[in-house]
Amino acid sequence: MAQRLLALDLDGTTLNHMGELSDRVRDAVQALPDDVAVVIATGRSIIATTPILEALGLREGYAICSNGALTLRLDPAAAEGYSIIDMVTFDPRAVLEKMRVALPDALIAVEEPGVGFKVSRHFPDGELMGQSREVEWEELIAHPVTRVTLRQPEATAEEFMELVERAGLHGVSYAVGWSAWLDINPEGVSKASALELVRRQLRVEPIHTVACGDQRNDLEMLHWAAWGVAMGNAPDQVKAVADEVAGHVDDDGLAPVLEAVARAARDGVPFREGVESAATVRLEL
Repeated sequence: MAQRLLALDLDGTTLNHMGELSDRVRDAVQALPDDVAVVIATGRSIIATTPILEALGLREGYAICSNGALTLRLDPAAAEGYSIIDMVTFDPRAVLEKMRVALPDALIAVEEPGVGFKVSRHFPDGELMGQSREVEWEELIAHPVTRVTLRQPEATAEEFMELVERAGLHGVSYAVGWSAWLDINPEGVSKASALELVRRQLRVEPIHTVACGDQRNDLEMLHWAAWGVAMGNAPDQVKAVADEVAGHVDDDGLAPVLEAVARAARDGVPFREGVESAATVRLEL
């Protein structure tokens, strides 16, 4: 029975900026005691997440994909190794009609869970995993979806964010990534909302939760956890809401946090106490 919950973002947190999982981080995850439930919470699609779960040795428990719109129960006996236990969708028509005017040059993708994406035009190679098929506008907006992604490769993240904020999105949840990339989810859906459902399923007390992330789509998750850890490579906005700032992801900055979580679990002390004393950099607010 899990006594503690550790939520981990993938890109920029568990995986470095080359998209690689280091031996040290993998070993630190696998060395965690059995009473620590490791829950991956990512913006990635299911198809892009499952290979990382396998590399980490996570074959049971839960995983959260698409920024909280999809929650999986991992089960090695299932045909795909998981079952979808929660899926939240929304009608994309209104928001996409608005964004089509505000960002006429943006590429658009709507997620097909477990399959890939329907796209308005081809995305840069390697950015979307699974099947990508170009469809007409009416098909993009025809059905409820878990997530919509907009991408403007020629724009900087700052330029893109200004355009998005000027558009004034309402009735949805959204997060701008480190590049000119926008994920739009159903209103009220976030990694935190999905993690709270998982926490209740596991019957873990709120005080025994830690979350680690590096981007704006991790803000709610860092607020939600009893102890929120931002990576050293995170934007200042993310560091400002964290209780702790770890090292840079490219220097295996997550590893000392994982090792501290393991010590706290073995010593029977709250995560907060164990992680605070880790070899991480405290943020001076």
